[in-house]
Amino acid sequence: MVSRRLLTQCKSSSQLRCHRVANPFQSSRRSLSSSATSSRSLPRHTTLFGCALIGLAIASPLVYKMAMAGPLLLDSLTLAERDERTKSEQAVTEASPMRLRMEKFIKEQQKEIVRALEEVDGTPFRIDAWQRKEGGGGITCVLQDGLVFEKAGVGVSVVYGTLPKPAILKMRANHKNIADAENVPDSLEFFAAGLSLVVHPKNPMAPTVHLNYRYFETANPDGSPGAWWFGGGSDLTPSYLFDEDAIQFHKALKEVCDAHDKDYYPRFKKWCDEYFYNKHRGESRGIGGIFFDDLDETVRDKENTFAFIQDGLKSFIPTYIPIINRRKDMPFTEKEKEWQQLRRGKYVEFNLVHDRGTAFGLNTPGARVESILMSLPLTASWQYMHEPAPKSREARLVEVLKNPKEWV
Repeated sequence: MVSRRLLTQCKSSSQLRCHRVANPFQSSRRSLSSSATSSRSLPRHTTLFGCALIGLAIASPLVYKMAMAGPLLLDSLTLAERDERTKSEQAVTEASPMRLRMEKFIKEQQKEIVRALEEVDGTPFRIDAWQRKEGGGGITCVLQDGLVFEKAGVGVSVVYGTLPKPAILKMRANHKNIADAENVPDSLEFFAAGLSLVVHPKNPMAPTVHLNYRYFETANPDGSPGAWWFGGGSDLTPSYLFDEDAIQFHKALKEVCDAHDKDYYPRFKKWCDEYFYNKHRGESRGIGGIFFDDLDETVRDKENTFAFIQDGLKSFIPTYIPIINRRKDMPFTEKEKEWQQLRRGKYVEFNLVHDRGTAFGLNTPGARVESILMSLPLTASWQYMHEPAPKSREARLVEVLKNPKEWV
């Protein structure tokens, strides 16, 4: 999650505003039906950057008009204004600030993922683009009640803001370089960007998947980069367990991790099992994956960590698409559909009871509730005292959720 330690101190952050902007995918997306090629009005859903960008907060290119009547000193510009000026004057390259490179990368990946999911389902995503008057914005892409996916959301969020002194002091517990202990400023500007997605298939044989990769950076009072870190991960939540799928999913994540650090996978796999744990049920939300936060210069340098983030995000399509294609057309019974709905209920419980990002978002004044709850499935159910039959496929899933396995 983009540090809870930070954002719990930042509830006074300026309220987001939504403005209608041009469809950012219009020039590049490939339509799958004649209806998809017609121009569509943007929906009014809006997005919030919560503590983990997990509410599928999503971002569009900034449309930040700067006054041009006379010279403007860089020292008088906010971080958002400086970045917008930079992007208007030159292309983002490998020599650009990391925040601009991360923004460019996640927007490119969002388009690729949306295109891949549309090819599987045959239904176009609904796109909602918004801006934030303080700087930054979002793109929310949602496919609801499709042919394959009950609900899928893919979001990018880019947010600029200011940290008050209490938040800076809190963050020093994990990031000593954020400020000099003897000269803590009254405030610091920050930048946060990330891509989040959640996909809930219709077929109970096909697993739900969640993914989030994010970057956070502060700016010193003189505008130079301050503290920075990356976070992210991906996890799989099946209703019916296929070992083949679990092994493929974990193997792909392990290969990504091992290419950068052999210690990453065991460490981040354990972190994932511990974080996505439905404590009141005594079981995990799903079969895990990887989860990590606060990857900064104490772990690895910025370029190597960014390369790891890129590889992790790029692995989603070649990993999940084969799994969904194997399962989307499998036959299933009404009883199996009922079990999926019960498992979806457990998914909802975790997100609303234990997930830190959801809790933060719902308690933030001016929050965009529709976006925060976008990760929830379209349908779910609860039954009183339901227990799966002994030695059934349902019982095996519960056993694995109560006792996480080493899949690779």
